[in-house]
Amino acid sequence: MLTVGQKAPDFTLNDKDGNAVTLSSFQGKKVVLYFYPRDNTPGCTKQACAFAAAYDAFKTKNVEVIGISKDSVASHVKFAQKYDLPFILISDPDRVAIEAYGVWQEKKMCGKVSMGVVRTTFIIDENGNIEKIMPKVKPDTNAAEILAEL
Repeated sequence: MLTVGQKAPDFTLNDKDGNAVTLSSFQGKKVVLYFYPRDNTPGCTKQACAFAAAYDAFKTKNVEVIGISKDSVASHVKFAQKYDLPFILISDPDRVAIEAYGVWQEKKMCGKVSMGVVRTTFIIDENGNIEKIMPKVKPDTNAAEILAEL
């Protein structure tokens, strides 16, 4: 289990454009790293659109926003184009970062138990340490809550 103050697990994964993105390359900037279950689902779309609407405010504060899901690069491209998402979307089909951050968990929905990504947001400081962990966030208010924190 990750804790506040701990070094954020580093990773290198492809973004929606097929470019390799390494978390540690953002040293010197705060990073909002949010994990979400799936592109084009109601909650995930609300969350992504809220981050897109607040993106200029994040940039003004020198904060990078990165969304991660198991979806493919192709799915991310369509999702980003459909909703005009300006931030980085990372594809993690092998759950490298998802498991490193402990967000692959048992979920219960309508009495059915399955494994999946639990919507969680991490704020990572300029030195690459976890500054805040926000588990089971609400999709429509997550971006505003983070801006209030910063």
